[in-house]
Amino acid sequence: MSLNPCELEIDLFCRGMRVPDHVSLAGARGVSRTRAGLGSGLELVIPVGSRLKEEIWINVPVAERFATVSPYRLDGGPADGYRLIDERTGTEYPVRLPPEPPWYERLTSRDVPMNRIGVMQGTALGIYINRVCAFWDYRPPLNCRFCTTGQNVGANEASDKALSDVIETCWAAREESGTTFVHLNGGFQGSRGIEFALPYVTAIKERVGMLVGVQLAPERDFTRYDALIAAGVDHLSFCLEFMDPDWFARMCPGKARVHGQQLFLDAIAYCSARMPRGAVSGEIIAGLEPYDRTLEAIDRIVSLGAFPTVCIFRPTVGSDLEDWPSPGYEEMRKVMAHAYDACRRRWIPIGAAPNIETSLVVNPDDAAMLVERTAGFYCYEAFRAVARVVARPLFHHRLQPRVSPPGH
Repeated sequence: MSLNPCELEIDLFCRGMRVPDHVSLAGARGVSRTRAGLGSGLELVIPVGSRLKEEIWINVPVAERFATVSPYRLDGGPADGYRLIDERTGTEYPVRLPPEPPWYERLTSRDVPMNRIGVMQGTALGIYINRVCAFWDYRPPLNCRFCTTGQNVGANEASDKALSDVIETCWAAREESGTTFVHLNGGFQGSRGIEFALPYVTAIKERVGMLVGVQLAPERDFTRYDALIAAGVDHLSFCLEFMDPDWFARMCPGKARVHGQQLFLDAIAYCSARMPRGAVSGEIIAGLEPYDRTLEAIDRIVSLGAFPTVCIFRPTVGSDLEDWPSPGYEEMRKVMAHAYDACRRRWIPIGAAPNIETSLVVNPDDAAMLVERTAGFYCYEAFRAVARVVARPLFHHRLQPRVSPPGH
C-alpha cells in the first residue's frame, strides 16, 4: 500500500534514504552541514497537487548511520526525472530535486561566498547570525546533545556574518530564488541576543523587503521583544525542545541550568499576546522523550496562541546522539496528526504566509493529509483558505522594502 505525500515525508524523516553511486545529483542542492546540522540531508520535493497544497519540501537524511539501511532508494537522474523506490513493497514515488541556486557561489562585496552566509531550507532562507552558541564554550560544554552548531559554524559556514553580507545574500535569494522568508537564528548569547539581531531585522525590512523570522534563546527582560516587533519582525520562535523535565535537563544541560523550561513558555506567551495569531511558534523534538509528553508540549504551545514546530529527532553525525536510533514512523505519524488537530481546535491560521515551505520539519499544514475528514476538518480548512485570501494584502505590504532598494 502506498503512502500519501505527508506519510512519505514522515517515513523519510524516520528512515532516511540511500543514494546509489550511479545516481547523478548533478545540479541538485548539495548536502550542507551548517548550524545545528539538521540540514545535512538532500533537499527533495514530493508532489501533492491537491487542494490542500501543491508540494512538500523535505531535507531527507542521507549521511546518518540509520539512512544507510533505509528501504528507500533514489533512482533516475536529471534527464529522465527522479523517483523514490520503497524496496519493501516496490512502490515508486515521483520526486524532484530542486536545483542549487546560482547565487550560492557568488561572492559578497567582502568576498565571502553567499552559501557561507545563508542556505536554502526548502523555500526559506536560513542564516545563523550569531557566533557559536555560548553553551559550546563552557568546560565541559553545555551544548544540547543533539546539536552540532559548535562544529559547523566557522567551519562549514562563516562565523562572522557582516550586515552587508546578509543584506546582499537576502537580495540574491529574493530576486533569483523568489524567497519571501528569511529565518535568522542563533544560539545562547547571554542577554545580548536580541540586541545583536535587531540591526539585521531592521536592515532586511528596510532594504530588502522580506518576511523575517528570529529564533534566539529567551531573555528574561521580555520588553526587549517589543523592539523586535516594532522593527517589523514577522515571526518569533522559541526552542522549548522537551516537555518532560528530566529529558529537558538531560538533553539540554545549558538551557536547563541557565533558562529553565518555564522561561521558554513565558516568552512564548508574552510574544503571542503582542503579535498576530500564529506569528509565534514553539519548537519541540519528537522521538526522544515519552510520546505523551510530546503531545502535552504541543497542546501547551497551542494554548498560548502559538503553533507547534515539531522536529522529528535526527541522530546527526557528529552529535552526542549520533548512535541513537531514529524514531518509529507510526508514533511520529500520530504526533503530526495531533499537531494539526491542536491547531484546528485553537483556530491557528497555519499556512497563511506566501511561499514558506520549510524542509527540516513536517509543516503543520502538511499534516492535514493525516487526519479524518470530519465537519471540523472542513470548517478549519475553509477558515484557512479565507485567512490566506484576507492576509494577501498584509503580506504584500510587509514584503515591500521600506526604503529604496539598491540600484533604484
